[in-house]
Amino acid sequence: MPKLKTKKGVVKRFKITKSGKVKKRRANRGHILSKKTAKRKRKLRRSSYLVATDAKKVRRMMPYG
Repeated sequence: MPKLKTKKGVVKRFKITKSGKVKKRRANRGHILSKKTAKRKRKLRRSSYLVATDAKKVRRMMPYG
C-alpha cells in the first residue's frame, strides 16, 4: 500500500491540537482593513476551531497529523 499524500494547502492553513480539534485563523484579516473597526480587527486576531463536520474533512486531507 503506498503512502497517502498530504494536501499542502490544508497543512499551511490548519493545525491539529493535542485534544484533536482543528485550529484555524479567522477570515477577513487579509486586506481592506481601513473600513473595519478596531474592535472587529482585534477580535479577528484570535484563532478559532472548525466545526466537527468540517474538521473531519480537513483531517482526511492531512493523514499524518
